[in-house]
Amino acid sequence: MDSQLKKGLLEGCVLAAIRDEESYGYKIIGQLSPYIEISESTLYPILKRLESSKCVVTKNKLYNGRLRKYYRITDRGKAKLREFCLDMEQIMEIYRFLRK
Repeated sequence: MDSQLKKGLLEGCVLAAIRDEESYGYKIIGQLSPYIEISESTLYPILKRLESSKCVVTKNKLYNGRLRKYYRITDRGKAKLREFCLDMEQIMEIYRFLRK
């Protein structure tokens, strides 16, 4: 798969995973693992990029005596997710055309 396409796909999946509630890295991996293979070494740079582009915000919470970073989608992230879904619809139309 083209690396840019995969990068966009993974970003969209991560945003979808936190669309309804804030979450943390390990939980996001668990949510996505039935659908797409993603490791911590792949996830955290994606989350950092999404944070830098203000698509997610973070906060630290104490959990079992350790700080855990939680990610929450922003309005900008929601807009990016909507755009991703529209792009995926177009890709699926192309796919269906090619499969004829």
